[in-house]
Amino acid sequence: MLVPAAVSAQSANLPEKVKAAGAITVGIESTYPPMAYKDPKTNERIGVNIDLVESIAKELGIKVKWEEMSFEQLMTSLTTGRIDMIGTAISDLPSRREKLTFVDYLVTGSQPFTVTSKKDSIKTEADLCGKTVGAPRTTNYFPVLQAWSEKNCVAAGKPAASVNGTAGATATRLDLKQGRLDAAVLGPEYVAYLMADEPNTYVLAGEPLTKTFFGFAFNKNDAALRDAGAAALTATIKSRAYKQALQKFGLERQAVTEVKIDAGT
Repeated sequence: MLVPAAVSAQSANLPEKVKAAGAITVGIESTYPPMAYKDPKTNERIGVNIDLVESIAKELGIKVKWEEMSFEQLMTSLTTGRIDMIGTAISDLPSRREKLTFVDYLVTGSQPFTVTSKKDSIKTEADLCGKTVGAPRTTNYFPVLQAWSEKNCVAAGKPAASVNGTAGATATRLDLKQGRLDAAVLGPEYVAYLMADEPNTYVLAGEPLTKTFFGFAFNKNDAALRDAGAAALTATIKSRAYKQALQKFGLERQAVTEVKIDAGT
């Protein structure tokens, strides 16, 4: 669903709770660079999502009240009213839309990659069959990888990928570097960050296994706030603040040209 072009951020009807507070309470998990993480030099929270949420709030004429929490706490905190919005990078999936509704802002997916020492044996996603491949168990990358292995390895008469559930993106990176994994699957945005952070250490292993959108998530019963957020994001794109945020972290290739609602697959 596209956002109506005639709706502006300033004319959007903010819920009374948000309007009275003069701020939107945003749940964030700051361990996933370049989307949201702590600057190792200053311990300041930075990232694409930080810049975009601040731009959205600016368009709406309100402030951001950040609530730091684990990824597992985000959806419960949103549905119980502890927060107004999830500002963490979270995939817009049909299964999550039973309780949540999304303003989609970035193309993402499930990108396999490996270390340079294995680049000759793992050149494409087809080479994952029979290998030990890791993905964070609390994310959608884990079941995606399992399903991909069943369809593309087992069903084709090849050995299944041995799928290891890791404790998160950072743990996945460490397990891969220390040889406990042959390859890993994470978002293309994180893989791009790793490749920039440690040049000549990682290589892509073929194309993404799936493609979808990251979306800012709202309570399904709070369509008014979602629509206000969508209008503000549309204004952010038109003002070039969106493009600048993506360029800052090298994610221009994942940009959307227009805001959509609940369009993830």
